[in-house]
Formats: sequence, C-alpha cells, structure tokens
Amino acid sequence: MRGKLLAVALAVSALVSVPVFAHHGNAAFDAGKRLALKGTVTEWVWANPHCWLKFDVKDDKGNVAHWVAETNNAPDMIEKGWSMRTFKAGDEVTVTVEPVKNGNPVGRVIEVVLPNGQTLGMAYLKK
Repeated sequence: MRGKLLAVALAVSALVSVPVFAHHGNAAFDAGKRLALKGTVTEWVWANPHCWLKFDVKDDKGNVAHWVAETNNAPDMIEKGWSMRTFKAGDEVTVTVEPVKNGNPVGRVIEVVLPNGQTLGMAYLKK
C-alpha cells in the first residue's frame, strides 16, 4: 500500500512539474535579436515569478508603443544590482530587449541605461 501511494505521489508530481517547466520556454523570443529603445517608464512591477518593466516609446511620427519587458524574479534581480526602487514612472531610460517574434511590443530585458547613466544588465542575456 505504501509503495502504491509513493508511486501515485511521484506520478502526480511529475504531471504538475511539466507545465511549470514549460512556463520558462524561450520559443516566443527572437533569440539573438536586440532592440535598443528610448522610452519613458510607466510602471516597474517588482514581483515573482518575474519583474516587469513597462515603458512607452515614441516613433518619429509621435505614435506611442506601450512596451512590456520581463526580467527574472526579484531575488535574482537584487543580486544583479536592481531593486524595487530602480525605476519610477516618468524616468527616461534606454532599454535593450530581446523582442518576441510576432512583432508585439513585448520582450525580455537585456540591459537598461538609467537616467543617471548607470547601466544595469541581465548576465544570462549579455552579448
């Protein structure tokens, strides 16, 4: 009986872990492509499982694209020198992202140049 219970528990654990692992896929991102975008921070979401930088980018015609770029989780970001106070709405920043393949204004942060000129990066995606 105990062996059957253990087998069921392991099977359930394996089934639950597959979607969690799949969550971290990279298929949506255009691997190796880099976009450097100058924009204005609208929101910095300090959270788990990912932090999110939201910022607006104006093109030459004045059209605004509302970008959302993900980073790692908060504890990993602290080790890279980031904090919940790194950005505030209105900050002018240059964000280098690895964009998604479908052309939407979504990506993964590679590095950010802050208003004071400091550069914060993501070690796993640096060139």
